[in-house]
Amino acid sequence: MARPSDEQKKALAGLLGLGSNSARKSHYPELLSRLEELEAERNRYKWLFEHAVHGIFQASLHEGLRAANPALARMLGYANPQEVLWSLTDMASHLFIDGEAELLHIRELLREGQGLFGYITRLRRKDGSAIDVLMNLLLKPDEEGLVEGFVADITERIQAQQHLQALNEELEQRVVSRTEQLQILNQQLREARDVAQAANLSKDKYLAAASHDLLQPLNAARLLISTLRERRLPAAEQRLVERTHQALEGAEDLLTDLLDISKLDQAAVKPDIDTYRLDELFAPLASEFQTVAEAAGLSLRVRTPDYAISTDLRLLTRILRNFLSNACRYTSQGGVLLGARRRGERLCLEVWDSGRGIAADQLSSIFLEFNQLDVGRAADRKGVGLGLAIVDRIATILGCAVQVRSQPGRGSVFSIEVPLSRQAPSVSLSAAPHQTVVGNPLPGRRLLVLDNELSILESMAALLGQWGCEVLTATDQTAALSVLQGRAPELILADFHLDHGVTGCQVVQHLREHFGQPIPAVMITADHSNLCRLQLQALGAPLLNKPVKPGKLRAVLSQLLRSL
Repeated sequence: MARPSDEQKKALAGLLGLGSNSARKSHYPELLSRLEELEAERNRYKWLFEHAVHGIFQASLHEGLRAANPALARMLGYANPQEVLWSLTDMASHLFIDGEAELLHIRELLREGQGLFGYITRLRRKDGSAIDVLMNLLLKPDEEGLVEGFVADITERIQAQQHLQALNEELEQRVVSRTEQLQILNQQLREARDVAQAANLSKDKYLAAASHDLLQPLNAARLLISTLRERRLPAAEQRLVERTHQALEGAEDLLTDLLDISKLDQAAVKPDIDTYRLDELFAPLASEFQTVAEAAGLSLRVRTPDYAISTDLRLLTRILRNFLSNACRYTSQGGVLLGARRRGERLCLEVWDSGRGIAADQLSSIFLEFNQLDVGRAADRKGVGLGLAIVDRIATILGCAVQVRSQPGRGSVFSIEVPLSRQAPSVSLSAAPHQTVVGNPLPGRRLLVLDNELSILESMAALLGQWGCEVLTATDQTAALSVLQGRAPELILADFHLDHGVTGCQVVQHLREHFGQPIPAVMITADHSNLCRLQLQALGAPLLNKPVKPGKLRAVLSQLLRSL
């Protein structure tokens, strides 16, 4: 180390008063002032040391605690700081809960880093209880083994953390318990749902099977009654026949609606979207409901603009048929109009009637199941109120909006909006709806009827024979070839489901190949499945659902036979 120069020695001697007498006298005031400042600073630090909120101490790693402030003493449960000035050995046993091990650990940490900050440990109080503290320790570099420390009592904070942790653990346990309970409930709900779905499926299958079996004899009875209705009978017998016809019609509507609502509820109906000319939709409906309107004393007008629409023809026909049926059923005088008007990229198909109308507060409830408005007596009820519920479900499947406008005493308008097709309309065989074809094409035509139900064969033969047709009947392909005697029929009416898993489509295809002619055919069935529909599309045959409406049957046969 370099020694001070002579100049530095003189300056230092002068500062300490070791120089000349005059120099000592001149530096006394300055030295006194410095001493006073040091005393004031010492007193200030002493006051802070004694009145600090947190504990402060000074300790030697070789000797133990040298100094402690009152706050540390109070923290440890002592009245006088002198009571906590333990030797190194006593400090390990009296101060730390973990004793010698904790002290050794702190010494090692201080040697490595010269300081320890945010160190959490547990100290022993005079009564033997423990407190949690946070320490900041600083190893003074100029004095070997001397440590100055600051201690904060964090017992309440630790207890709060422990309490919070306990609450979290309790909450987690409650969540686990509730989750297990919910899982059990969900499992029970799934089991209940599965049971309900199985019950619904069983119900739907039973309803479908029962409806199909009931529709077979109902179809035969309907054909026989229609045959009687067209004959000239005495007035009393004619009334009985008409009442029987109405009863059968009600039963038919009920079974058809129940079967339809069952299929729609189990999502078994899928739309088959294609492009159709509007007259392909309106012409069959006009032919079917013309006689219905006339029988009710109403006029039916049809306005068919030249548009093409994108839809499922079968499902949309079902909606409009319901609109027309309700219009004819609940209109006592006046007429019914079927028309369409364009609204942007959609076409609004409308059915107008001059019936009694519907009050505004009842419009929202007419699409509910088993709901009929203003029906006071059982004799006034017509159906069971499923028609518009079916319409609502089909419209949802098609993604189309159904609307109703009505004024009590003036009539109602039921409408549905369908997308217009961008494809240019092509002229169809059913075009020119304003042309009237003169003459009845049915008399003398040779028809083959295929059905595995003898009662239906007899009923169909009676009705077609009354229309002047030559009727041949058969239950299967072999019987058909036998009765035809090598001469092809002009038209075939076939049931879709025959015996032994054979379909009417297969028999029609075989007869076409056998005679080498594209013999026109009409399929009659109570099957509404997509498989049936796809096979009929491949065969190119129109479909009539059982029970067959005689008016619709006559219209379809007339249209096919006129084209021959």
